[in-house]
Amino acid sequence: MILNTTHPNREHKQLLEYLVGRSFTILESLKMKGVGSKRMIVGEVSPNMQSYLNSVSDINYANIELRKSGILIFINKGLQNFTWAIPYYQLVMYKTNGASIHAQGKFIHFKNNKTFKENRSFFKKMLDEKIRYDEQYNFQNI
Repeated sequence: MILNTTHPNREHKQLLEYLVGRSFTILESLKMKGVGSKRMIVGEVSPNMQSYLNSVSDINYANIELRKSGILIFINKGLQNFTWAIPYYQLVMYKTNGASIHAQGKFIHFKNNKTFKENRSFFKKMLDEKIRYDEQYNFQNI
């Protein structure tokens, strides 16, 4: 689900908490050594997400925040901000000349450049959190 979060809205905050869980506390964030990525350059997106990017040839940026049950991808379009909420059970990630995140019939691809390489440890942390979330529902050991 993609929301226009340019202006703070209590309903959006409640909806995001329902979809991807509450944000980590300051203490949890310090233990994890941060829960947000640095901004990354968006290479391409799925056709149904083109309206959330700059229409002129500007560089598009996005960053990711970890939540208890998912991630939030923040996309900047001029003066507008959009937030894509992805629960961990819908999250699929591919490493192909950068990184590509797929969910809900949409995808976003981050270019493989200096800003992406700076976020390598963040992507490892994100995958570890997804694995930790998925292990809650491991039914093989019954």
